[in-house]
Amino acid sequence: MTRTVLITGGTSGLGLGIALGFQEAGYNVFATGVAADEVTTTENAHADLNCRMLDVTSASQIDAVINELSQLDVLINCAGIILRDNQEHTVEGFERGIDVNLLGTMRMCYAAKQLLAASNGCVINTASMLSFFGSGFVPAYSASKGGVVQFTKSLAIAWADEQIRVNALAPGWIQTDLTKPLYEDPERSKEITNRTPLNRWGVPADVAGPALFLASPAAQFITGVTLPVDGGYSIM
Repeated sequence: MTRTVLITGGTSGLGLGIALGFQEAGYNVFATGVAADEVTTTENAHADLNCRMLDVTSASQIDAVINELSQLDVLINCAGIILRDNQEHTVEGFERGIDVNLLGTMRMCYAAKQLLAASNGCVINTASMLSFFGSGFVPAYSASKGGVVQFTKSLAIAWADEQIRVNALAPGWIQTDLTKPLYEDPERSKEITNRTPLNRWGVPADVAGPALFLASPAAQFITGVTLPVDGGYSIM
């Protein structure tokens, strides 16, 4: 039977790279996005992807997507935001970052739990290297991603009796729309690659392989883990 994966934030950037990797591996892929034009563009470019609108801060939209599925083997939470220009140093900006990045992940997990239990499925959350480092520019993003790591560990314990594995990936500097202001800045980009042992930026496809591994039977005894995918940046 073909396995089904649901990827939030799967119509662009990191999530789309993962979605295409799972599609190539033979999965039935549902990819969601919050912007209508983005969802339409992705659907037109990748006809075999099942693209849906989804705002992970909306319980009703989450329920609508989950209720459409009769089977779910893998949930991948990639939906996330970074607010720049000091917006995350305001209460409103901080709350927005937590609501999407951390609470959005939590909402999706609990909404999908019944389907995942039925399939002995798994969850893959998206943490970040900023789960481990602080950031003076995006404190809400860092706090939310630190929370994702602890939530991943806690849910792995809570759901182990139901044989639902819960792990996370911690991407480093990956070329997406979120990081575009950095990799298009030659000076800042060089600082990043100079610190990265593999001496390059990552691309979304670099994260698809680790996600496929965590979703596979080869990882059946792995739960509660956060796997860095950062070219070695976090070891420097």
